[in-house]
Amino acid sequence: MADIEARENPTSVASSGTLDEALERLHASGPEFEGWLSNHAPMAVEALVRHGQAATVHPWLDVYRTRLDELPRAHYPVTGANWREALGDPRRAGDWIERFTRLLAERPWRDVLAEWWPRLLPGITAAATHPVIRVGHAVRTLLDGEDATGAPLTGPRVAELGHALGYWAARHQPLPVPVRLGAPGTAGTADVAEALAAVPLVPDRSGGIRDRLAQLPSTPGWPARAATLRPPAGPDEARERLGELVREATTRYAAHGHGNPVMLVHAATAPNAVLRTLPALPRELWAASLAAAWEASAAVITAYSPAGPAAPRPEGGVPGTAEEVFARAAAHGDAHTIKFTDTALDVAAAEPERAPLVWAAAAASRELIAPA
Repeated sequence: MADIEARENPTSVASSGTLDEALERLHASGPEFEGWLSNHAPMAVEALVRHGQAATVHPWLDVYRTRLDELPRAHYPVTGANWREALGDPRRAGDWIERFTRLLAERPWRDVLAEWWPRLLPGITAAATHPVIRVGHAVRTLLDGEDATGAPLTGPRVAELGHALGYWAARHQPLPVPVRLGAPGTAGTADVAEALAAVPLVPDRSGGIRDRLAQLPSTPGWPARAATLRPPAGPDEARERLGELVREATTRYAAHGHGNPVMLVHAATAPNAVLRTLPALPRELWAASLAAAWEASAAVITAYSPAGPAAPRPEGGVPGTAEEVFARAAAHGDAHTIKFTDTALDVAAAEPERAPLVWAAAAASRELIAPA
């Protein structure tokens, strides 16, 4: 029944019991496994349900859950007095999840989000941007599931926001050299495509994202070349510019994804998570949200983008509808491909004329990333 409902209304998962069941299963698991790998399941199952693939959720989850760790235990409460010292301490993940679970039980979720969003934004690149992406998926389900009074219809989705915010707080870590859009002395005149092309690359292309981002202080052109994006004139322009960033980062993947197929999807999915969250935030936070989303995309690109684009892929064979595109991603099974295709569908829905470009990017993710 939930599968039928999702197919009839792919833009809303408010009535889907499948998503709530999946989230309840997952909330016994931690946000990471095997040391520090991110648990992608809450994000992937949300996308699967949304795009008419609810019937695949539990079988997919049966396989994925075998690698997950248990939810970390809380040891020492995070409070209004000590939260700053606990911020960015992954050993306190259980404490942070308990903290947000308690806050969300006491206050409306929008109020909690508005208070903590600006506190967490400076650490948007932490854990390879996975925490903010998880928050974006959680907020989207909450916005879908509100009744006329604005009250959430289901508890698991509120709980998921608590897990996502707790993960972000535990892994919070600002860049060693942050990007300051509109700061004195920066040009700030480029459009999104130009600014993405100007981002410098770290010298040492080995190691994980933490090793690569640690090179930013010695990377020629960082952060000046990453700060050439033109700042927005107001909240509406910030939202428009954020949409452009998601579009350009998505379509760019088709030619540049080979630099690191898995990591480079985050250059698009992280800013899209921020874009999805904007409707739940006060407008005065939108410009800062754009700045943080840009920093996240720029950091991923400087860490992983190849020196040049790949040869154009031959045309043909690309499915022509959103349903076909996502069905192929679901059949592929990798969580990154599922989430990237979910973002590609957002771009195509906003700008139908660009569908062939984003379909090519989605196809590239299926070709470059190993199937699950």
